[in-house]
Amino acid sequence: MIGIVDYKMGNLASVINAFAKVGADTTLESDPAKLNQYDKLILPGVGAYGDAMEHLRANGMDAAVIDFAASGKPLLGICLGMQLLFESSEEFAKDENGTQGLGLIPGKVVAFDEKKFDHPLKVPHMGWNELFQQQKTALFKGLDKDFYLYFVHSFHAVCDDQYVIGKTHYGYEFVSAVQNGNIYGIQPHPEKSHENGLKIIENFAKL
Repeated sequence: MIGIVDYKMGNLASVINAFAKVGADTTLESDPAKLNQYDKLILPGVGAYGDAMEHLRANGMDAAVIDFAASGKPLLGICLGMQLLFESSEEFAKDENGTQGLGLIPGKVVAFDEKKFDHPLKVPHMGWNELFQQQKTALFKGLDKDFYLYFVHSFHAVCDDQYVIGKTHYGYEFVSAVQNGNIYGIQPHPEKSHENGLKIIENFAKL
């Protein structure tokens, strides 16, 4: 059983359809008390970090996701959902501690620093770009070492290399996929990334 966390902050229909295309059934779940009944969990997300955390905290879904991660069962954060796995974000932060996240992966989320770009580029980073694998992972089984996926984001994660399974270049190199044991995160949208994205979704469904 694969659950999709429904907290009113995600493009849920496209995620459901992508899993269906690889023969995997999913269930939208808005009741935090029921998360532990699933074998795998998806944390999607589109929008602002602070709003997402407020929605998760409103009914205790944040604690339920943390408990699920502690169970050892696979958890996948997609786009904003990946960013929420980290300790904090600069987005709409009220002080230097940032907007607090789930804290499942050590690190933080920062805005693209356009002063570091090797040439002028638009933010948000939007469109197809290459993910360069950094470590062997079951999430990327059967894919080329480097492959293209679809991105839409203005912020990116910063963390220790031990958690990094994918990097991408946009103005400079940034972290685009992470893993901490049973916890996975991917910045691009696999559900919008055609064959490569469907392969990632299939791999997660088979974990």
